[in-house]
Amino acid sequence: MPKILDGASIATAIKQEVGEEVKSLAARGVRPGLAAVLVGHVPASEIYVRNKVRACAELGLYSDLITPPDTVTTDEMLTLVAGLNARDDVDGILIQLPLPHQVDAKALLDAIEPVKDVDGFHPVNEGRLLAGRPALAPCTPAGIIEILKRSGIPIAGQHAVVVGRSDIVGKPVAILLLHQNATVTICHSKTRDLPAVTRQADILVAAIGRAGFITPEMVKPGATLIDVGMNRIDTREEFDRFFKGNEKREAAFAKRGSVVMGDIDPKAFEISGAYTPVPGGVGLLTIAMLMANTARAAKLRRGL
Repeated sequence: MPKILDGASIATAIKQEVGEEVKSLAARGVRPGLAAVLVGHVPASEIYVRNKVRACAELGLYSDLITPPDTVTTDEMLTLVAGLNARDDVDGILIQLPLPHQVDAKALLDAIEPVKDVDGFHPVNEGRLLAGRPALAPCTPAGIIEILKRSGIPIAGQHAVVVGRSDIVGKPVAILLLHQNATVTICHSKTRDLPAVTRQADILVAAIGRAGFITPEMVKPGATLIDVGMNRIDTREEFDRFFKGNEKREAAFAKRGSVVMGDIDPKAFEISGAYTPVPGGVGLLTIAMLMANTARAAKLRRGL
């Protein structure tokens, strides 16, 4: 039987560690602070940011939720970011994406002080990450490394294949795996004979954003599968393709009219050695690592 890599328990452990770190910093007169900027009213983003603010409260971090209207301009947002950069009570700045079409997201992310860039998206942090220097790493890739390490999955000497080359997940997780002494291959839409490459993977990271893209024929038996995808299935045809006969999923589909699944066909999990489920896997680590990055930013800013 393959091992299920439980994102919930690992996220809980990381949050407990952050909570202890926050208490230690409080004893030195420091309270880490996170400013979350949520533009307009996007229901999914509102839920996500609300969970982040709740996590701050649970762990003793200060949080400030800022909600500009969806008519805000790039210049107004740049002024807002400049103000947050100058605030000593703010150690981390989070700008929830996506932003309205009239706002230059790249300009805003570049305007955040690198030491307050808790999402790890600033070019300075990207460069430091590549060079193996102290940096705030993107939360999801950092969470993937924590899942592997805390689950006892060997990384050094393993062949890791990453499917997807985004700046948010694919590229940074490849760099982090390389720093852990894995041999890393990055695949993308132009990769020739993709199944031949993925079948070489001891660790296969799927971050391409297509439901069930990785099929059993693309997986080496016994491999560790890390599923970063979060795709909504809302048609009966798609549901039956992946979950026909799955009573638990059937009940969820009947109740909500949709289910969430990753980039890996669930049938591939059956031949793996270990895998992260969706939901219940990588996604739960993102907020935990954001809290960890905020505490780390508080220390880096003060030279602690």
